[in-house]
Amino acid sequence: MELLRQILSWNEILTVSLLGWFTAQVLKTITNAILMRKFQLERMWGDGGMPSAHSATVCAMVVATGRTVGVHSAVFAIACVIAIITMHDAMGVRHETGEQAKVLNNMIEMWIEFSEKNAPFLRNMHLKEMVGHTPLQVVAGICVGVVVGFLYPISTTFV
Repeated sequence: MELLRQILSWNEILTVSLLGWFTAQVLKTITNAILMRKFQLERMWGDGGMPSAHSATVCAMVVATGRTVGVHSAVFAIACVIAIITMHDAMGVRHETGEQAKVLNNMIEMWIEFSEKNAPFLRNMHLKEMVGHTPLQVVAGICVGVVVGFLYPISTTFV
């Protein structure tokens, strides 16, 4: 436990990033419980949903990096590029993967109903549908990450 505390106090950018992820996951779990009227602890570490934990993580990282080393540094530029790629991927490829999983799951269900005896391997087949994010979920994640990034007290603030 002491090692973890030393790592997190030594690297504030990492700490803020992980706190952004954790905050988004807690909010996602609460949001899911309200919308579904059912608490599902697995949402705490699951992908997809509101807000985007990927976006919160990378945006908290960008803000902490800017506060720590300055917005004119190469490290800040790298953090920004990583954040852009991550959020674009969450809305693009990963969101489309979830949409395709919905279609395939419906096709599998119809196939099982039509001819279960011909495809017993499909009985337990179910693809994960919640893997990507809508633009609104990404924007909510951005907001969470930016707030966490600015509220966390960083000792080496760049001036």
